Amino acid sequence: MIPVQFITHSTERYSYLDSARMALEGGCRWIQLRMKEATQEQIIPVAEQLLEMCNACGATLIIDDHVAVAERVRAHGVHLGKNDMPVVEARRRLGEAYIIGGTANTFDDVAALAAAGADYIGCGPYRFTTTKKNLSPILGLEGYRDIIGRMRDEGITLPVVAIGGIGFDDIPQIMATGVSGIALSGSVLRADDPAAEMRRIIAL
Repeated sequence: MIPVQFITHSTERYSYLDSARMALEGGCRWIQLRMKEATQEQIIPVAEQLLEMCNACGATLIIDDHVAVAERVRAHGVHLGKNDMPVVEARRRLGEAYIIGGTANTFDDVAALAAAGADYIGCGPYRFTTTKKNLSPILGLEGYRDIIGRMRDEGITLPVVAIGGIGFDDIPQIMATGVSGIALSGSVLRADDPAAEMRRIIAL
């Protein structure tokens, strides 16, 4: 599991592709293409361009929500939220070659995703974030410690990626909870030089 993941986001300044390009330039090698309000027809051409960019530098491309898009463009995997296609169904459709991640907010979510055959967990939110609508309850450091501790007790070894409002100064204490990695979006794009900010995060 790559410890630093980037979730695409568009702003007045940057497009989805711009955001991904800067993350890749900064050394990130795991990109999740998230275009929440877009149709599949709008996502596909962006995904195709981004897959070329990712393949050129050996990065992994995960498509958020849309199993059909991941299958169509032959991305490396898909990330499924609680209201998306069930992991079991996605696995049946995509097969073992695709990476399938799932969103969790509680230990019960994690256990269910592990039983369903997910490859990794996106767990959050760490704190309030403006890049996600319908936010689940905030976890904070204690939330991660509790979930990771219960996973150890139950013998669940899936990688857990912390997500949600994470900034540079948060990273050491979040990683100390036992998570496998972090996912970032807004904090990178708000930097004066997003590629340089990504390099700084990866160096940390």
